[in-house]
Amino acid sequence: MHRVNVLYGEPTDHRQFEEYYRSTHLPLAAAIPGASGLTFAFGVEAAEGSSPFWAIFSADFASAEAFGAGMASPEGQAAAADIANYATGGATIVHYDVFSR
Repeated sequence: MHRVNVLYGEPTDHRQFEEYYRSTHLPLAAAIPGASGLTFAFGVEAAEGSSPFWAIFSADFASAEAFGAGMASPEGQAAAADIANYATGGATIVHYDVFSR
């Protein structure tokens, strides 16, 4: 399994971020081919100290290749391009293979 996380810095307007995210961005993300297990959270806190992130999104793909294909698709490109429309605190995208024990 391959996972992508989008880590968001604190936005200038929490309410505007949440409303746009739920109504506009999540449907775009949900349309990415191969994406499953979509989750998100607002108000992310650090175990100690302050968190550099305010929100997080996660999605799973069958493989790194499936992630690449999904993001290269028109739906993936639309979701990636949309981030600039609401992420006033910036966004960091990371992806990795997931292993379990």
